[in-house]
Amino acid sequence: MTKLTLEQANLICAVAIEHGRKAKFSPLCVAILDPGAHIVALQRDDGASLLRPDIAIGKASGTLGMGFGGRELAKRAAAAPTFFAALIGLSRGRMVPVPGGVLIRDAAGEIVGAVGISGDLPDADEACAVAGVLAAGLSADTGTA
Repeated sequence: MTKLTLEQANLICAVAIEHGRKAKFSPLCVAILDPGAHIVALQRDDGASLLRPDIAIGKASGTLGMGFGGRELAKRAAAAPTFFAALIGLSRGRMVPVPGGVLIRDAAGEIVGAVGISGDLPDADEACAVAGVLAAGLSADTGTA
């Protein structure tokens, strides 16, 4: 398995934030976690609001905890809200089941981390995450088939 480097994590953050700026999205916060859900990089764009780091971490952490991207998490949360309420409690709030949480996979398909972005609408957050992951030469798993 490839290891996600600090250099890659910082590149993902920079590209994601720049993608959001070019698209005129609201200010973003980007969290990159390793497979154990430890923070590798966390960047908050100028003007990103107070809770954005926690939301970004929750999006990334939730994908790692369940093993699939934010889109699949959202779908399952809608189908089983009581179960997901329990998961959110068990994770001490480190699960935000909406798009914007993206697993990062290496060339072999192994999970090397996750990115969570918060600041704009979930679809916009996800687009920025995917742009960052691809720029780092890795694969983005959003949870779509």
